Amino acid sequence: MEKTGKYKRILVTSALTYANGDTHLGHIAGSILPADMYVRYCRLAGYDVIYVCGSDEYGTAIEMSAIKEGTTPKEIVDKYHSANKLAYEQLGMSFDIYSRTSTETHKRTAQEFFTNLYDKGLLYEKSEKQLYSEKEQRFLADRFVIGTCPVCGYEDARGDECENCGSTLSPLELKNPRSTITGDTPVVKESTHFYFPLAKYQGELDKWISSKPDWKPNVVNYCKGWFKTGLQDRAITRDLSWGVPLPLPDHEGKVIYVWFEAPIGYISITKELFASKGNEDLWKDYWCSNDTRLVHFLGKDNIIFHAIFFPAMLMAHGGLVLADNVPANEFMNLEGTKQSKSKGHAIYVKDVIDRFNPDSIRYAIASNMPENKDTDFYWSDLQAKNNNELGAILGNFVNRTFVFAEKYFEGRVPPLGELHEIDKNLLESVKSYPSRIASYYENYKFKDAVSESMNLVREANKYFNDTEPWKAVKEDKERCGTIINICLQLCRTFAVIFDPILPFSSEKLLRMLALPDEKLTWQGACDLKLEAGHTLGKPEILFKKIEDTEIEK
Repeated sequence: MEKTGKYKRILVTSALTYANGDTHLGHIAGSILPADMYVRYCRLAGYDVIYVCGSDEYGTAIEMSAIKEGTTPKEIVDKYHSANKLAYEQLGMSFDIYSRTSTETHKRTAQEFFTNLYDKGLLYEKSEKQLYSEKEQRFLADRFVIGTCPVCGYEDARGDECENCGSTLSPLELKNPRSTITGDTPVVKESTHFYFPLAKYQGELDKWISSKPDWKPNVVNYCKGWFKTGLQDRAITRDLSWGVPLPLPDHEGKVIYVWFEAPIGYISITKELFASKGNEDLWKDYWCSNDTRLVHFLGKDNIIFHAIFFPAMLMAHGGLVLADNVPANEFMNLEGTKQSKSKGHAIYVKDVIDRFNPDSIRYAIASNMPENKDTDFYWSDLQAKNNNELGAILGNFVNRTFVFAEKYFEGRVPPLGELHEIDKNLLESVKSYPSRIASYYENYKFKDAVSESMNLVREANKYFNDTEPWKAVKEDKERCGTIINICLQLCRTFAVIFDPILPFSSEKLLRMLALPDEKLTWQGACDLKLEAGHTLGKPEILFKKIEDTEIEK
């Protein structure tokens, strides 16, 4: 790896999916797909890498969903954990483990983390004013209260965040607050909670982030903005029934606040992964060794949790690695408007996965990934990317190559004869692509990786057109055989290069090449491994054309 340096292993996380609704394409674009592409590349490159993710299953949003659906929080998280796990599988996400924060392992890990800080005397209790519903007989934490945002004036801001402007809020900051459930105006009461001394770690956090010149400007600038206004200590407990119980006597009804507890899920899920492999202590190699590269993939709305809150928690705990990078993406909006589960304005994976090739969905998102600014998803763009690029460029090259091999060479790899100058130039040029594309992956420039991968196919198509095998087969079949041999070798190269982007199509291409069990490596992507006489598999159409009628549904 170009940037490994001191690192021996890589630990990749995607922001845990909140299990209160179906996952949508905004989630995919923000944290799931870029992480999967990166991990797939790392595996091909031969790095020791694991990819952990799962469901975030506590917090007020879960309780809210349960109330609205007339069921229990447990039934809600079970429902959406299973649904989202399936959706990710259908899109080809290659987690080493996709677990959840409602496990006993997570409960124990979160409580141990809390106890570590408590025993060090780092936490303190403070009585604070909170909104209380006399009608419901409970404190209104976070999403149990809505009101007018004090920053932008949006009238339906939640007690934890304004969806309109993205401001992080507390219920008491809202103007004209009201209960989300009953609409009643709450009263102010006092409750005692534990606080984490976030302000204490501002200097250390600032120094740490300032030592990361390769971080995205949007991440650094976001953090610097928080430092400029000054970090404030934050409550880490809540008066709720659904959550990880506080591991202290005489604190019934108190749970560990989800902002504090959820990121600990990365640790607990890693523990679960290696316990399932029969080595319960191996998680320490990934979380307690300075030679581990930790990379958090997330959307910009999670920067505060992964670049400030969680690192401060890790610093306070001690003995745990900090992130090497936090390559946060901006938002992928739906035709100009932010995708939102709570507003029902989103394209859900479950609604599109049966209609379109999953690789087409991956490609459309990856080629328009919101790496540095918000982007928009349009149905017409999905159609255009599928038809004009995947089908007309990649699929067309593969189809033409296999048709020639089947029609004129009995479905076998023809011998590689004398190389002409055009052949040598192409093969030399092809060798330069893996390192360039690798550099893009290792610097989290996924759109560039996609673009350069497709440029390779464009060059292959130009070679096919310039060598004119349809003429060569009539004039010099041996020469035609050399051209088709090279084109088949290129198809194998595509199976490697496009695996991070188009895993299902890469698998299909390997079947067509009759190489289903070959262990592919990034370093060997351009090797001419297909031997003369090798029998090819049955040709298949890689990408079917998406008709206007399918988009209009």
